[in-house]
Parts: sequence; structure tokens; C-alpha cells
Amino acid sequence: MKKTKFTLSALGLAVGIASSGFALNATAGAPAMSDADFEKGKSIYFQRCAGCHGTLRKGATGKNLEPKNTQKLGQTRLEKIITYGTEGGMNNFDDILSKDEITLMAKYIQQTPPIPPEMSLALMKERHKVFVDPKDYPTKPLHGRNWENFFLVIERDVGKIAIIDGDKKEVVAHIPTGYAVHVLKAVEHHNTLHTENPGRFWFVMGRDGMMTKVDLWQTPDKMKVAQTQVAYDARDVAVSGDGKYVIGGGYWPPHFVILDAKTMEPLKVVSARGVNVDGEYVNESRVAAVYDTPMATSWLVSMKELGQMWQVDYSDIDNLQITKIDSAKYLHDGFYDPTGRYFQIAANASNKMVVIDSKTRKLEAMIDVDKKPHPGPGANWIDPKCGPVGGTTHLGVGKITVWGNDPAGHPDQAWKICYEVETDGPGVFIRTHPKSDYYWADQTKTPEPEVQQSIQVISKKTHEIVKTIRLTEKKGYAAVHIEFNNDGSEVWTSVWNRADSKKPNGEIIIFDAKTLKEKARIKGLYAPTGKFNVHNRVNHVT
Repeated sequence: MKKTKFTLSALGLAVGIASSGFALNATAGAPAMSDADFEKGKSIYFQRCAGCHGTLRKGATGKNLEPKNTQKLGQTRLEKIITYGTEGGMNNFDDILSKDEITLMAKYIQQTPPIPPEMSLALMKERHKVFVDPKDYPTKPLHGRNWENFFLVIERDVGKIAIIDGDKKEVVAHIPTGYAVHVLKAVEHHNTLHTENPGRFWFVMGRDGMMTKVDLWQTPDKMKVAQTQVAYDARDVAVSGDGKYVIGGGYWPPHFVILDAKTMEPLKVVSARGVNVDGEYVNESRVAAVYDTPMATSWLVSMKELGQMWQVDYSDIDNLQITKIDSAKYLHDGFYDPTGRYFQIAANASNKMVVIDSKTRKLEAMIDVDKKPHPGPGANWIDPKCGPVGGTTHLGVGKITVWGNDPAGHPDQAWKICYEVETDGPGVFIRTHPKSDYYWADQTKTPEPEVQQSIQVISKKTHEIVKTIRLTEKKGYAAVHIEFNNDGSEVWTSVWNRADSKKPNGEIIIFDAKTLKEKARIKGLYAPTGKFNVHNRVNHVT
């Protein structure tokens, strides 16, 4: 058997992994591929496809792409699907991949998937680096800026985040992190614990499993203070309420890792593999969302393929207590209600929003919604009829679904659909602010350019779309993600090129939250996607 090296190559940051024992061109019925093409396909698949379809291609949000299924479709049909996308929420890739790359990927997914290796605690410790000793951390901010209104912006294509001064609209720093950062988290204000200066330290998770610690009090050249690689493919991170530990969730290997939040030294690895809600053993049980629980000394950890939320108590990590809560597949991302008690998470393959009571550590409810809900960081607001509500966009349909989420004050409306709004196309993110009369939603999962490039603004009072704002008309560019500034007076949106680029290829467009008129633009950014306002994220402002 010919052995190949499984490499996750991204932006020049290649991770060499042990041989997997996979023979090229040995899959019966698959098109022949050269070694070089197979390696290129493997890299593209990791960067663009694995998140939805899985490392082993068994499917989750996206369909199963094992050879038994892809070979039935055939080369021509596969190329069309990759080129134009599907109505079920898959993006078109004709503005991301060349025709030759689309042909190559159609061949690649007809091959047997290579199986990557595990990652040991010892290897993580080898990849642990400290750039600023904690004893040398400053005792006050060194830059004189309003760091609590900083925005931390993902620059996907160059493996960096940008720190932007929200008051002055200036880029403070570009900080190297892991490839295609997925999310950033900080210590948050907590109902049960007290941490000094919450929001100062941020933990950044790249899709290559590289976790980076950032100190917003440092000068720009020293903001990156430590890093550790905890997986080869990862998505989320969270900090304990006492600021003592940080947890990183892996897609591959399927595990989560607990680290010392001060030094970033990895301390404990816990496998995510197990038996799902259907009674089947799952080898690739990926960890998607990871959140601290405001009302307990624990994290909520979503086991995507198992259809379970694990509530992990971090009060004694040597004797870890885990409560496994059955719900539905595939658990992806979510957000808390305003009280911080109930966690609302999308089970997007089951078309449900799952509600977990973090206080009782039990399933509270499951709400039937439309195709593939995806709330991102979510949105809570007050509805004139239903009282406190939460909302989600959908990957598979142009619709926003809104439900009641106040069982104490509005029990008749709790966990029931309040209303739905039809939008022009499927989206990924919905955001609002308590001081705003509107909530905003993108439509990034829509193949039509004019829709994909537009953000829609919906009235909390009338439930009507009051404005559709097209952010760009450049071919290959999309509008994505929304974030308010700290006082709710501004709405920050992103314009980015969906194809990889090593040059500044995007910008942030800022709108007045009341008049909905453009207020400013910040240029010189590399595929800016998610934006995280320090004050809003630390204080659970949705």
C-alpha cells in the first residue's frame, strides 16, 4: 500500500501529520488522480468542505460525501453541484475555485477519505508557546485607547485577527493567529463568579486548531501573548467564569481540551466519541459550540453528531463531572437567553432549536423550525406580543424564525414560535441590540449575487423588512455578519471576497443604527468576517 502524508495546508501554515496508509487511485470506480492533485484536493477539502461534510465525509450540516454516494452522482453532476451550489444551503463555488479546481474536487470526493491521526497531550505541549510571560503582563492599558469598545475582526484568508478602535475607527493591530479563525471568546461578566477586568484577555480559535491568547492592554506588537495547537481541525473556545481555565473543542481529533488560561498550557484531553441519540457509536463526534454557563461552574459543550449537550463542571478538573443531555442532531451553534440560564442551540439536521436549562442541567424544550437553523451568536429582543424572544436565520431557506424565551414572565409564549419573516435568501447571522428598534440578518448562503451581497433590516415592532442594504456589487464579494458597537448607536457589517486572497480584499461598512444610513468605512482588511465587540460580548448583549 502506498502511503501518503496527510497535510492540512493553509496560507503557508502546513501541519505535517503522520502517514495514514491510504493508497492513491485504489478506490474502485473512482477517477485516477496524481499524487499532487490528491494532495491539493485534500488541502482544499480541509479549508472549504470539512466543516459541513466532516473530515471522514460522513456528513452533518452537509451531505455524506463517501464514495458510495459521490460515485453514483458522477463527475459531471458533482462538478455542477460544486459550481452552482444547492437550494439546501450549499454555497456556489464558481467564484472561489477555478474550473480546474472544481474538476479536481469532483474527482477527489470520489476517492476513499484518508484517515488523519490523533493528537496527544504531549504533542500539544510541544506546540505550546509563550510570547509574554504572565508575570510581565501590564497592570493597566499601555495604549490610552477605549479598549472596551475595541472590535476583534476575523481576517480569514491570512490567518489573522484585526484589532479595531471602535471610537476612532482605526486599525490598531493585525495579529497572526491560526488559519481561518472561527470564533473568539473572553472572560465574561458572571452571575456566580467574579473576574477582574473581564474582556481584557481573548482566546482565538483557528480552524487548524491553533488557539491564541490576546491581551488588549498590551501595545500592538505584544498583544499576542501565547498559543497552543489543540487539534488539526477545530471551531470553538470558551473561558471559565473564574478566568482560570480555557476549553477548546476539536472537530478532528474529536475531543475537547482544557488549558490553563494564564499560561495556555494544555492540562486535560477528553474524547468526544460516543453513542448518539439513535443508539449508534460515532467515531467522528465533533465538538462544535463551547460556552461558559453564567449560572454554574461549568461549560456547555455541544457534541454535534451525538445530538448531546455535555455540561462539563470545571470546579474539579482532576475528577471531571460531565452531565450528558440528549437532544437532537446536529448541534452546531447557539446563544443564551437574556437571563443566562437557558442555552438555545441549533440542531440543524433536525430542523430544531434545542433549549438547555443550564441550572437544572436538563433538556428544557425543542422547537420545530425550518430548514437548517443557524443563529450564529444569536439575537434576543422584546416583542410587543410575545415579550422576550430569540431568533434564528436558516441555512436552507430564506426565513427568520422567532420564539418566546421567557418561561418565568411569559409562560404561555415560552419555547413556542411567535412569528416568522420571509427573507430574500438563506443566511448565517442575525444580531441586534437592546437600544435598537431593528434586528439585522445577512443572506450569505444565497447563490444569487444581489441577495448574497445584501443585509436585511427588520422591525421589532411590525415584523416587516424595513430596508434591504446592498453592501457591494463586486463579483465574488459577499455581505456577511453584523455587530453593534458598545452603545448600540452603530451597526458594523463586513464585505469580503469569498476566494482566498493575500491582499486586502474587504472592508467594514458602518451604519447609523437609527437612520440606517452609511456612516463610515474601514478598509485595508483581509476577508473580514466575524466581528466581536468587547463590551457587548462580555456582557451578553445580543
